[in-house]
Amino acid sequence: MTKISALALLLLGATPALAADKAAAPPPYFVANCFNCHGTEGRTHSAIPAIAGRDRAYLEETLKSYKAGSKPATIMHQLAKGYTDDEIAVLADYFSRQK
Repeated sequence: MTKISALALLLLGATPALAADKAAAPPPYFVANCFNCHGTEGRTHSAIPAIAGRDRAYLEETLKSYKAGSKPATIMHQLAKGYTDDEIAVLADYFSRQK
């Protein structure tokens, strides 16, 4: 590991051992966008549905439907268009693993 990459890990609050372990890696920054409406870690107690712990395939399919415009929504169809299919897969995986 170079000095620069080790320094970057330290600045990000990670250790080299944690960075090597994908399970311990922090989630991508863009998952926090969902927290605004769906609550921290996807847990909300409002009219907006909680997404924590939902089935990964269901979340991915739903997000892709919003993105395609085939599922009606007030704002999700606009938000989903901002994500690539790979990012949608990451979001679905992340929220499906939340308790």
